[in-house]
Amino acid sequence: TAVAFTTGPLRTGPIGNTYDTASEKAVISYADGDNSDYGTVIQGTVSGTSISFGTAVVFESAATRYPAATFDSDSNKVVIAYQDAGNNDYGTAIVGTVSGTSISFGTAVVFEAATSRYISAIFDSNSNKVVIGYQDNGNSNYGTGIVGTVSGTAISFGSAAVFESGTTEYISATFDSTNNKAAFSYKDTSTSKGKAIVGTVSGTSISFGTAVEYDSSVPQWVSSAFDSNASSVVIAYKDTGNSNYGTSVVFKTVT
Repeated sequence: TAVAFTTGPLRTGPIGNTYDTASEKAVISYADGDNSDYGTVIQGTVSGTSISFGTAVVFESAATRYPAATFDSDSNKVVIAYQDAGNNDYGTAIVGTVSGTSISFGTAVVFEAATSRYISAIFDSNSNKVVIGYQDNGNSNYGTGIVGTVSGTAISFGSAAVFESGTTEYISATFDSTNNKAAFSYKDTSTSKGKAIVGTVSGTSISFGTAVEYDSSVPQWVSSAFDSNASSVVIAYKDTGNSNYGTSVVFKTVT
């Protein structure tokens, strides 16, 4: 049975979800339309086929967009990355600690001092780093990745690296645990194609291979996940080149 986790409206757009394996809680991040679009999180506890929720907590007292969540299993912390409309739409991240039915946060840190959109975040369990992908409006809307290191309730970042030198939208990241790669799937607006690329984390930096095309039309609402049994990434998206059908495709990392 469906359970409402908020009593107010949600801003149209992405909701950031992750699972905290330490506390065994689902964590949902969103812009709360009933509270000035403030960045908000709530944790959920699954029991059988039902879920119950704790108390919602504001992590950013300003309008937020593109919230993305990931769980750092090395430090047992949740990381929320988002666009902070209260600070020039800068790309920002914050570290959260789940305790019981609530969550507390450290201090927010800017990872991109420019408008950042289409944010996605993952945890690289090989390097024990957080990887964030985003559209960098301060650099011609290029697709960009950056590596974050969690320490206590703080997060610090290395240097940003471009993975697509063109306008990049609908970025979705997942971690390929077989090959220890960050896999980004996205829409390359400059060529109107769907593309995927893999990145390798080394220290506090990330480098990328060559992008490959997975759809020759204009995909939207791209989402991806890693199937560890098949050692493959699954990409799902709205295929605007085929009657807006929901479509999926599988790709493997080649090393």
